Amino acid sequence: MELNSPEKLSNEQRLLLKLKQATAKIQALQAATTEPIAIVGMSCRFPGGASTPQAFWDVLQNGVDTIAEVPKERWHLDDYYDPDPETPGKMYSRYGGFINGVQEFDANFFGISPKETTHLDPQHRLLLEVTWEALENSGNNPQQLKGSQTGVFVGICTNDYTSRIFSQGLEKIDAYMSSGNSHSTASGRISYTLGLVGPNLVVDTSCSSSLVSIHLACSSLRNKECNLALAGGVNLLLSPELSVALSQGRMLSVDGKCKTFDASANGYVRGDGCGIIVLKRLSDAVANKDNILAVIRGSAINQDGPSSGLT
Repeated sequence: MELNSPEKLSNEQRLLLKLKQATAKIQALQAATTEPIAIVGMSCRFPGGASTPQAFWDVLQNGVDTIAEVPKERWHLDDYYDPDPETPGKMYSRYGGFINGVQEFDANFFGISPKETTHLDPQHRLLLEVTWEALENSGNNPQQLKGSQTGVFVGICTNDYTSRIFSQGLEKIDAYMSSGNSHSTASGRISYTLGLVGPNLVVDTSCSSSLVSIHLACSSLRNKECNLALAGGVNLLLSPELSVALSQGRMLSVDGKCKTFDASANGYVRGDGCGIIVLKRLSDAVANKDNILAVIRGSAINQDGPSSGLT
């Protein structure tokens, strides 16, 4: 019998039709919660002159050592260095991974006044630049996203620039100190500048901050809280205090080499970096004929609880 309309069906047939419809809805909901997420754009700044994804790939492919001694423009290393790890107030490591030109920033391009820029954390500046480039890389015009349901998820966990400002004396603190150095405004400034109205948040889970940000961005896309997501993180070594603290905890590598899972491992090496990826639901990316760089099929977060160490 041809099922033309519900009115012509028997009770059993109506029940079967409703069951099929309910099953289809459940399957659609289940598919939505596990839909793969497409990476449709990316940009980065990493040590070794890796200012584009291709340049970063070349560094990895060629095994380039990007670790160097602390540059003079960051801090005067000899004022804080002592090879004896027992020396209070000193660091025993001379090394890190550093990005060149972090003081350079086109404030006018982003509509930021020179006075505000003075107390704007270079991490915030870097996020603006790299986010803009990532959007362009994805084929999106950043200036045309105003009012869009685009989410911003940023990993950030240090306040080195705040330490530098405080070291100049309390009289140097102005109204821009708070807005220019708060972690919340690191992400908020991106949404403000581009006019984005999707979710906006900062994540601080230390070394895993960027990964957790991406996980949350994927979840937000699957929950239809946003239709486009910007996710990643930033870190800059701008003052010596945290490196001193990590040295006192014997966490840094003396020779500037990370030897993860090796018997000779003696600590890790801190480094600069900023990376942003542009995310979409895979179905939307395919429908829009986006250039899909990679697909995230799943992610998760946890915590190892009362384990043997901080990490």
